[in-house]
Amino acid sequence: MKSLVEVLRKFELKSGRARVLIVEDDFLIALQIEDMLTAAEMQVVGIASTADQAIVLAAHGRPALAVMDVRLAGDRDGIDVAGELFRRFNIRSIFATATDDPNTRARAVSYAPLGWLTKPYTMTSLLVAMTAAITDLG
Repeated sequence: MKSLVEVLRKFELKSGRARVLIVEDDFLIALQIEDMLTAAEMQVVGIASTADQAIVLAAHGRPALAVMDVRLAGDRDGIDVAGELFRRFNIRSIFATATDDPNTRARAVSYAPLGWLTKPYTMTSLLVAMTAAITDLG
């Protein structure tokens, strides 16, 4: 039987009002992503620059997916955060990062990434990846 959170998440995805968590330690990039997602009528549950912030925001905001940078402020990286989000909340991530080596990608595979964009990327390419991810999840 599906939980209420899963049912609500599916509804949000089908209605186009997906809840998204942004995990990015570059404040200006995070604001650009937030503006683009808001303009696309998605709901941003918060912006986190550290692993701990991301986990707290995910626990309270229950996003459908996360836009995840690999390099974050603090001791833990975005792969660690994506893993915890996936294990604890079944939240998958789109990685939007400058870190694009085979070892990093291999670490992320078991957390079922929804996409991987390499910086510098355009907001249009991120929106295309988000739309594909929402279609995949919905």
